[in-house]
Amino acid sequence: MLKLFFFSRFRIVTISASLLQKKKKKEAPDRAARAPPRQPAAAAAMEEPEPGAEAAAPPGLRSLLPPREFLGSRKGQLLLAESVLSFIIFICYIASSAASFMMAPLLEFLLALFLFFAYASKLNEKFKGLYWPLTDFLRCVTAAVIYFAISIAAVSKYNDGASKAAGVFGFIATIVYAIDFYITFNDLVTFLKQGSSESPEERKSEDEDSDSDSD
Repeated sequence: MLKLFFFSRFRIVTISASLLQKKKKKEAPDRAARAPPRQPAAAAAMEEPEPGAEAAAPPGLRSLLPPREFLGSRKGQLLLAESVLSFIIFICYIASSAASFMMAPLLEFLLALFLFFAYASKLNEKFKGLYWPLTDFLRCVTAAVIYFAISIAAVSKYNDGASKAAGVFGFIATIVYAIDFYITFNDLVTFLKQGSSESPEERKSEDEDSDSDSD
C-alpha cells in the first residue's frame, strides 16, 4: 500500500509539472507578440536630440548678433534707440508732405547703425587711428541740432499727421542725442585729462621714436 501511495503521489507531481511547462511554452509567444519592438541602442541615440541642441543658434548667425554685454550697456541702448528713432522719422517724412527733410534722418540712421555694429564688434579697439569719442561727439551734437530744427519746421509749417508725428519723434530723438553727446563729452574730457597727465619725458621719448621711424 505504501508503495502504491508514493507511486501515485509521484505520478501526480510529474503530470502537474509537465502541464505547467506546456502552459509556459504557450504563453511565451503571446508575450513576445505583445511586447513592443526594441530599437537598437545606436538608432535610439541618433533619434534622441541632445539637450540644448535646439536652443543653440548656428555659429554663422551668432557671429552677426551683437553681444549681450554691449546690448545691456548704456552706449548700446542709446545707439539702438537712435537707430530706431531715426528710421521711424525717415518713414514719417516719406509719408508726409515734408519729404524734403527725409535725407537728414536717413543719414543719421546709417551713422547710428554703423557705430552700433562698430562698437559691438570692437572696431574702435582695432582701428585706433580714428579718434572715436570725438567723432561720436560731433555726430551727436550735429544730429541733435538738425533734429531740433527740422522738428520745429515740420510741426509749425505742415498740417498733415505724418509731419506732426515726424516732429514729435524728432523732439524725442533730440533728447536722446543730447544725452548721448553729454555722456560722450564726459568720456572725451576723461581721455584728454589722461593724455595731459603724461610726463614731458614720455612725450619726448615718443617724439624721438617717431623721428627714428621716419628716418
